[in-house]
Parts: sequence; C-alpha cells; structure tokens
Amino acid sequence: MKSHVSYVKVRYAETDQMGVVHHGNYAQYFEIARLEWLMAFGISYKNMEETGVMLPVYELQTKFLKPAVFEDELKIEVKLKELPSVKITFEYVIYNQNKELLTTGATTLVFMDAISKKPIRCPKYILDKLK
Repeated sequence: MKSHVSYVKVRYAETDQMGVVHHGNYAQYFEIARLEWLMAFGISYKNMEETGVMLPVYELQTKFLKPAVFEDELKIEVKLKELPSVKITFEYVIYNQNKELLTTGATTLVFMDAISKKPIRCPKYILDKLK
C-alpha cells in the first residue's frame, strides 16, 4: 500500500538517563510520520477536523529492537496496511543513519464524528485519494 518516509533528528530532551530515546517518544515519532504521510497524499488533518471528522488512536504497538540515541537521524517509513473503512492502520519501521533497524510499530485509528463521538466510515474524499 501507499508509503512515505519522514526524518527526525533525536533531541537531547527525548533521551533518558541511560542516554537513549525514552520509549514514550516513539508515539510522537509515529505521529510525525503519519501526519506527513497524510499531507503527502493531499489529506489535511486540520481540514478533516474542521469538517467534523476526528481520528483518535485506538491501538498502538511498538517493538524496540535497538536503542536510538541523541543526535541520531531517524528515518521513519510509514505505510498504510489496507484501505480504511471505519479504522485506518499504519505500519512503521524506524532506522538510524547507519541503516540499522531500531523499531517497528503500528497504529490503528478510528474515524469519529466530532459531535456525536461515534465511529463513522472513512470519508469518501480520503478513499478517492488513496485509490
């Protein structure tokens, strides 16, 4: 399915006392890549929200293979697992500048009506852009 690559340089504040990226930062790395993926396919998250569609995270999976450290240049590859329905699932792989595989993960988000807070189907204009 459709994929995109994003880059993030590890900042000192993202590391813990052991000098490695704290595990909680990976959700943010996934989000950065996911939002850039949406933009690359002409989908504006801001526009989605303005039209009453929210996209909260339903599930987050992360597997840590090797640590990322301060000043690593992370390459985050994100791809759509399948065409969305009510849910949309993204898969991630993160490499460092030495092309070492550091982390894999996935997020599943649910399309939700901003007013009713009920799940809805993926908007047609998004499906049209992804086909």
